[in-house]
Amino acid sequence: MKHNYVVIMAGGIGSRFWPYSRANKPKQFLDVLGTGRTLLQMTFDRFLAICPEENFYVVTNKRYYDLVKEQLPTLSGDQILLEPVGRNTAAAVAYPAFKIRKKDPKAVMVVAPSDHVVFKESLFTQNLNTAIKAASNSEKLITIGIVPTRPETGYGYIQYHSSPLKKVKKVKTFTEKPELELAQKFVESGDFVWNAGIFVWSVETIIAALYEHLTDLAVIFEEGEEFYHTPNEQRFINSAYAQCKSISIDYGIMEKASNVFMVKGTFDWSDLGSWDSLHEIKAKDEQENVVDAKAILYNTKNSYVKGPKDTLIVVQDLDGYLVTLSDNVVLICKKDAEKKFREFLHDARVKGEEFS
Repeated sequence: MKHNYVVIMAGGIGSRFWPYSRANKPKQFLDVLGTGRTLLQMTFDRFLAICPEENFYVVTNKRYYDLVKEQLPTLSGDQILLEPVGRNTAAAVAYPAFKIRKKDPKAVMVVAPSDHVVFKESLFTQNLNTAIKAASNSEKLITIGIVPTRPETGYGYIQYHSSPLKKVKKVKTFTEKPELELAQKFVESGDFVWNAGIFVWSVETIIAALYEHLTDLAVIFEEGEEFYHTPNEQRFINSAYAQCKSISIDYGIMEKASNVFMVKGTFDWSDLGSWDSLHEIKAKDEQENVVDAKAILYNTKNSYVKGPKDTLIVVQDLDGYLVTLSDNVVLICKKDAEKKFREFLHDARVKGEEFS
């Protein structure tokens, strides 16, 4: 495992879990599932089976350094990569790729979000080991695909060449967040999987792909060669990010590259992208309600009620709603209104309620 590296992306603000998730403590730093471990800690734990602790890196916003250090105290300061400003996932991949290559040119790099949930973790480890083995012996860019259970419009879809005898399958196309009608066709065809946002590649392969498809970005981070793993690294990174354009790794590389492959995930997975997705995996009562509060419900079904244990919440005649009290905000909305949350946040600020 000495050449295996894991990069955890933990810089998002979790706006679709507002008001529970706030800018000063987003969802990846919260114990969302009530397990006693935050989503970031659960992600770290999950990868210990494939990677030694000294080969972990967490990419996050500079404001979250103390939170990462508090929740993952065994990491050194050199393993916490601080972005001065968010520049989407391509920069969050390029920075650790160049840094890791300086330390270990033979490295195989796993990139994963910090806020996903995985069940059947032994199967997850098997799938990752399959991808790592393939990436270490080739120039493959590998992504983990999830068999879709519904026509979800918030995910990316991967079409792949069906080859039953091969565990690592050639990708035909990427389609990012299709309309509902197209998503339904994808699911019905059986030729598509969801893009889980978990990637595996050698550092040399991803750097070659950066040079081919995002040349400007590659040149920027190549210039930091002398600064990585030194006291001057952060100063260089602050300057580098000021020059970076904001683009995702999916749009920037995965949709364009010809050497993209997929390993089908046999584990259970959720990206926890919204209250609705959290409702889906939580234990429910006989009316399909998730109740994480001191609450009394009347004629209410398929809803999510969350609040502090010292405040009584009384709900009547709701179907498919979110009712939550977090600090200074009470939010009552349709449970699947995730596309409205940016508007909710904007208008809350107008009213003088800070997102933080």
